[in-house]
Amino acid sequence: MFVDEVVVRFEAGKGGDGCVSFRREKFAPLGGPDGGDGGDGGSLILVAREGVDSLDMLAHRKSWKADSGTQGTGANCHGASGKDLIIAVPPGTVIIDADHGIVLKDLSKVDDQVVVARGGYGGKGNNRFKTSTDRAPRKSTPGELGEIRTVRLELKLIADVGLVGMPNAGKSTLLSRLSRARPKIAAYPFTTKHPNLGRVQIDLDRSFVMADIPGLIEGAHAGAGLGHEFLRHIERTGILVHLVEPEPMDATDPITNYQTICSELEQYSAELAARKEITVVTKADLPVAEETRQRLAELLGREVLLISAVTGQGLNGLVAAIAGALTPVEKW
Repeated sequence: MFVDEVVVRFEAGKGGDGCVSFRREKFAPLGGPDGGDGGDGGSLILVAREGVDSLDMLAHRKSWKADSGTQGTGANCHGASGKDLIIAVPPGTVIIDADHGIVLKDLSKVDDQVVVARGGYGGKGNNRFKTSTDRAPRKSTPGELGEIRTVRLELKLIADVGLVGMPNAGKSTLLSRLSRARPKIAAYPFTTKHPNLGRVQIDLDRSFVMADIPGLIEGAHAGAGLGHEFLRHIERTGILVHLVEPEPMDATDPITNYQTICSELEQYSAELAARKEITVVTKADLPVAEETRQRLAELLGREVLLISAVTGQGLNGLVAAIAGALTPVEKW
């Protein structure tokens, strides 16, 4: 199951209490205090790990608690600290305080981490309070409570290339043809219910990650359909590949459909609308495909590619165009 947003409660461990104890040995009648400190409570740490691509583990468990520290004992023995609880999340996860709406950390790179709830410090034993005027203190301090925080985790997929377009434009078919990803494919709109990632190999040493963003509809920027859930996954893509179906099943005009998607991207984010774009007409085997490509090229004043993910026509040219559009940092 793909989960890209979840609200979770994190509770760090309590620190162990300090100990009140006195050294009592046969030949040390004035042994003095020897109460040890309590151990620190465990913290909750979120770490971005490569290979983790969903928040589904957190969705099935809405409350996480780290171990508490143990109490100090006599003979100046300190209590054991609680073990930190480390939870792996996908790169691209944004950690937001659910109560205040503050972004705590954006785990945008592999191995980025954040302490989302810090464990309480252990209390001090009575040996800590020994002074020249108080040689037998009976004072200790309790361990601190660990932090409790409710956070919202939002996943924004990190990909070099994002595939956008109307439902049934051929995004999933293209991704399955260029990579080893196997998204669900069917001859009806809204087959894809969540984004899919695939790695496309250019040559032996170079590759890029492509994301299939589920079909957008008019009003997506305002949340129509699953607009916000889909659009946020495009924000981290390096370039956009806009797929246009030449003969939509609903008999709409492909040029109008292209303009609708562009308008939705612009209304959602001006920066997103200004991102590099490669425009592609799919299903080249259809009679109207070439005519649609020419109309789009005239409208945009730049090259529009024509491909068929089924027959393979134009796919090498598309991969070459993507490789040329990506910056060296984005490529590999």
